[in-house]
Amino acid sequence: MTPSASKASQLKLTLTRRYRFAASHRLHSAKFTEEQNRRLYGKCSNPHGHGHNYVLEVTIAGPVDPSTGMIANLGDLDPFVRIQVLDPFDCKNLNEQVAEFRDCVPTTENVAREIFRRLQTFPNAHVERVRIEETSKNSFEVADEE
Repeated sequence: MTPSASKASQLKLTLTRRYRFAASHRLHSAKFTEEQNRRLYGKCSNPHGHGHNYVLEVTIAGPVDPSTGMIANLGDLDPFVRIQVLDPFDCKNLNEQVAEFRDCVPTTENVAREIFRRLQTFPNAHVERVRIEETSKNSFEVADEE
């Protein structure tokens, strides 16, 4: 093995794919009074909720398959993300239509953690990181601690 080939085999490669979905939520906890919820979550505790156009980035890592030259085929990743995340979350009220948020406040931190959990079963590569942008000012990231 040549020195450059040896060095290349030690490189860590990642692929980040970007997706978009829109969803509404209300930041509200049954553990708190209405006043406590308003103080804690402010306008985001509005009883009618509010929505975001989220940008989701999914980063996968793994060896490059020598026969395809890819970490993972996007033809496998895209439908997996669609089934696991986009279909269940897009155009949904997270509090009412996503079971995991019926008793868990759907902060974007919690949304990111749930998305990361759902994507861990991707069979063709390791999901290393999930980043979700809620607004142009706020983004949240969950990463594997390896």
